[in-house]
Amino acid sequence: QVQLVESGGGLVQAGGSLRLSCAASGHTFSTYSMGWFRQAPGKEREFVSAISWSGSRTYYTDSVKGEFTISGDNARNTVYLQINNLKPEDTAVYYCAAGGLIRTSPTEYDYWGQGTQVTVSS
Repeated sequence: QVQLVESGGGLVQAGGSLRLSCAASGHTFSTYSMGWFRQAPGKEREFVSAISWSGSRTYYTDSVKGEFTISGDNARNTVYLQINNLKPEDTAVYYCAAGGLIRTSPTEYDYWGQGTQVTVSS
């Protein structure tokens, strides 16, 4: 069993930055690929970014390329999502998830955190 706890969300102005963290416990962090998803009110949960268990591969949805950076720290069992140049449309609950392989579908991930709210004001 893997437990995931996100943190780092908040209210920021457009153009600002946040670094989200996802702390994992309960299993060897380095055996899972980790993903970040987000869900805005009234919308489906969408894939944002993922990183392989080794950290050697990363993947981003097109809309966040160049602004979001995913990274992992196996020693701390933590994955990060650095978000720069935030826009109002980035407002959502951000979730991290753990799975066997890098996938973009939420159904491919086995474990989920409770989410952290990111709100961007214009």
